[in-house]
Amino acid sequence: MSGTNGKILLLTLILILFASMAWADKGRIYGKIYTDRGEVLEGVIRWDKNEVCWEDMIDGTKERERPKDERRSKRKKYKDGSSKVRLFGFTVFGDDNNWYSSTSQAAISFGFIKRLTVDGNNSAEILLKSGEEVLIQSGSTDLGTAVREIIIETDDEGELELEWDDIEYIEFMDGGDVKSSMGVRIYGTVTTDRAGEYTGWICWDMDEALTDDIIDGRDRRRKRKIRFEKIKSIEKISSQASEVVTKDGKSFRLDDSNDVDSGNRGITVSDSKMGRVIVEWDEFEKLEILDPPSSAYKHYNDFDGGERLFGTVYDEDGEKYTGIIRWDNDEEYGWEILDGEYRGVDFDITMESIKSIEKLSRRSSRITLFDGRDFRLRESNDVNDDNKGIYVYPDGLNGDEVVLEWEDFDHVEFKEN
Repeated sequence: MSGTNGKILLLTLILILFASMAWADKGRIYGKIYTDRGEVLEGVIRWDKNEVCWEDMIDGTKERERPKDERRSKRKKYKDGSSKVRLFGFTVFGDDNNWYSSTSQAAISFGFIKRLTVDGNNSAEILLKSGEEVLIQSGSTDLGTAVREIIIETDDEGELELEWDDIEYIEFMDGGDVKSSMGVRIYGTVTTDRAGEYTGWICWDMDEALTDDIIDGRDRRRKRKIRFEKIKSIEKISSQASEVVTKDGKSFRLDDSNDVDSGNRGITVSDSKMGRVIVEWDEFEKLEILDPPSSAYKHYNDFDGGERLFGTVYDEDGEKYTGIIRWDNDEEYGWEILDGEYRGVDFDITMESIKSIEKLSRRSSRITLFDGRDFRLRESNDVNDDNKGIYVYPDGLNGDEVVLEWEDFDHVEFKEN
């Protein structure tokens, strides 16, 4: 090889290396934080330790719309084998005497959010790209004074840690090919005991999400800390220990830490084409860390404003109703989530990724995604007979509504945005 060709090859390799490094930094949460002291801080944002990318979700609760009793389904049914009476799909008498819940779980990917305004100690007013405003109250450490930390990494001041009370509001925006000293997102495949494999962005122990983060534990008599950038795999050995294999082939049996034993708070897998999966330690078997493909990245401008749900609902008699849909008297937009459980694994699926929902029984449903995957979910009012009603507006929101109880519902097919 000539000297000129060698230099060209070396330059090409360097360009590829730098391109891949910049590519790996895409998709990070970015914005301007306006503080109560009049400061404007701009840069990469790490939220509550475990939210670092646009597809990551901010969790809380929101107000549920009250049902309009005068427009309920004509059918009246009792729930077999229970002391509860179900009238028009709602429990009006039962052991708990609680027929209606005014709040529901909410989770919004950061990519849908245009602005977040602090509203007291435990809630935030969220302005979506669509112009819709949603008041989200604290239901986790993502909101309010319970937030573990909010870090912004600016070009001139480096990393700054803020408290909830420091913030007036935040404007989110596309940061382009941002650089960060905190490392890049962890990507890999999680294998479970009974529920299969899931691949995507990883958050370990609801805490470690970046390659600069550390897993710690005791290796025999030594306390050891290993950065995720050096880890190839983590495999559970027992409820009290795990085997950590590094990229250079070394293997360590670690224990005495909630990173590697039953104290682990869960492993989250974020999938840009679905939502997220949360695997508890009892179901976890192994994590294999991988290089992310280009298709795994989702950027701020890839998120739309969160369109209203639209589709066709079929009842058990074969009748169908096409129009705007409000699922479970709660989910109205593509950014909202449907949750459920499959073999010990928890799912939070964005409504915009769902092609159809089919009732399988009183207790479960089959969820089919637009990418062809399907899951049988249970243990949630989104997918069982605790569902608060499927609302359809054939003539738009100003027209009459059709309401199906779970007993009458058969399946729904959504239109892809």
